Amino acid sequence: MTTLEQLSSAMETALGLGLEGGDLSVWQMSLRAVVVFIAATAMIRLGSRRFIGRSTALDVMLGIIFGSVVSRAISGNAPFFPTLGAALTLVLVHWLLCAIAFRSHRFGNLVKGRPALLVEHGQICWQAMAHGHITEHDLQEALRSHGLSPDITQVETAHLERNGDISIVTRHTFRAESRKPPMS
Repeated sequence: MTTLEQLSSAMETALGLGLEGGDLSVWQMSLRAVVVFIAATAMIRLGSRRFIGRSTALDVMLGIIFGSVVSRAISGNAPFFPTLGAALTLVLVHWLLCAIAFRSHRFGNLVKGRPALLVEHGQICWQAMAHGHITEHDLQEALRSHGLSPDITQVETAHLERNGDISIVTRHTFRAESRKPPMS
């Protein structure tokens, strides 16, 4: 038996490759968890930082499906290496979709959504608020979380962003920005 065959045999035994989920020992399941954790971390690092930061629907779906797929490798409910391959494929598809969205605004809007104007010139856009299921209390909470007074009349614009955050530009900020001299 060659060294490579011995290494392969040892890995099969250690990871319980070929065994059904119920036949895995605690140690095999634990080792699988460590290997999957390392492999999954490497895969996520290959993907977008956004996946672990503020997320769009596309990012959230990757997280849900990715977690489901890699958990099957740990529990033995699916073959180990093909399952890791499927997880890597998901990360690469996510990376590809994000790259296309970067180059195509239209495609980005399709897969990530678009922001919605909630307040303009101190006036609430009720139709956008209803469409986004945002209450006036949600808007006031966003103002407070930005360290602002919950007075909506002081808001120049507020947007429901693609990641679900509410961004706010106050009238004071807007005026200060508009008085800056143009850069040469």
